[in-house]
Amino acid sequence: FGMQPQRGDDGTLEFVLPMGDAPLPGIAADDIGPCAAALFRRGEPMVGRTVGIAGEHLTGAQMAGALSRALGEPVRHVSPDARTYAASGRPGADDLANMFQFKVDFNGVYRAARPVDATRALNPALKGFDDWLRLHAHRIPVERATTA
Repeated sequence: FGMQPQRGDDGTLEFVLPMGDAPLPGIAADDIGPCAAALFRRGEPMVGRTVGIAGEHLTGAQMAGALSRALGEPVRHVSPDARTYAASGRPGADDLANMFQFKVDFNGVYRAARPVDATRALNPALKGFDDWLRLHAHRIPVERATTA
């Protein structure tokens, strides 16, 4: 959806995440399978249960900081309100704005349903965002800085 850092008007990379200061649960895609496998191994006690998983709960500013370290240049977090984000013209912006607004409005409940400690119990090798970036930052499509 083009959510990777993009150059702002001043040339600085911007990570646009309309979450304000609310933390967002996240997980590396390759950690989901081991968590699911662990749930299957637990068997009958897990039948019919809903299990939320997360590797970390980070704010947009914390993610921008991690992106800065991984990409080797400053990345600033930009957090427009949901209405502004929806009108941004980004692919899927309407749907994403609704999703992010929900995650802001119900942040405590949303995060509580995705406990990191319980996820780590399922997958002790769980990666945080910095770990994921060490493996994948080179794949993030970022426009190179122009030099004047």
